[in-house]
Amino acid sequence: MNIERKNLDLVDLISERHGQLRKISEQLWNDNSSIYISNSEWYIMSRVYKKQPTISYVTKHVDISRQATHKFIKSLEAKGLVEVNNLENNKKEKCIKLTSLGEECYEKNEALKANLEKRIAEQIGEEQLAFLKQILKSNWGL
Repeated sequence: MNIERKNLDLVDLISERHGQLRKISEQLWNDNSSIYISNSEWYIMSRVYKKQPTISYVTKHVDISRQATHKFIKSLEAKGLVEVNNLENNKKEKCIKLTSLGEECYEKNEALKANLEKRIAEQIGEEQLAFLKQILKSNWGL
């Protein structure tokens, strides 16, 4: 997909590229795995990787409704990608962590995304990609 329409503002350009990259990333995963994982589930897995946060912490730190976050966590648990456990000394809170399968899937997906980034660098150049990343990471004062 080539974004050539004239007069797109910054927000629309970023949104279109984001959508394009998410779609490609999801397709790459689905072409290489029998386990379907939605973008929202990846988002949750990224917050849990190598950590054991509480479910309430995850819910507060993802831009997904509380109910949807709980639904996605249940789906991830049913797929064997996360496990939910009671928190020590706290009967209300539960913590979540990736299973070994969940970590394996997350790491494979990170490798697929790194390959996608490499393909982008081949098209626009290493320096341009580094510059783009620097701009996206910088403080925009918003």
